[in-house]
Amino acid sequence: MGLQRVKPHAEIAEVWPRDGRIRLVGRIHGHSGEGAWTLVLTRRAHSDQRLRYDAHVKGDRFEGELPIADLTTADHAAVEEWDIHLSDGETELRAGRRLDDIRGKKKIFVYPEQHTGNIGVRPYYTVKDNLSLECRTGGAA
Repeated sequence: MGLQRVKPHAEIAEVWPRDGRIRLVGRIHGHSGEGAWTLVLTRRAHSDQRLRYDAHVKGDRFEGELPIADLTTADHAAVEEWDIHLSDGETELRAGRRLDDIRGKKKIFVYPEQHTGNIGVRPYYTVKDNLSLECRTGGAA
C-alpha cells in the first residue's frame, strides 16, 4: 500500500477544553516551523471576522490556547462555527488530525462543552477531520 500524500497542515495531537480556555498542542506538518506563528479563528458565517492568539512553536511542535469568552458576538446566531488555522503571516495551515488511522473523527471524538454567558462552546472534528469550534446559544440540548 502506497503512502497517501497529506497537504501541509497543523496536525492536532491534544485538545484541552477547560477553565474557560481551549488549549491546542500539535505539530506543523509539511511546512517549516520557523518564524512567529498565531492561532487564527475564522467565523465561518462571517469570514472577515477573525481572532488571533499567540502560538508557541519550537521546531515543528506548537501549542496555543484561546479564551472561549472571545467567541461571543453581538450578532450571534443560534449556532456559530469557527474554523482553526495556524498562521505564520504568509501561510495558513488548517488545524486537523489526519496522520492517524482514525477516519470519521466527528462521530468518535466528543469534547466537553464549556459555557460563557448563555453560549456553550465545544471543539469538534469536521467530516474532513479538521478541528473547528461550535458555539451554541443555551448550550447543548
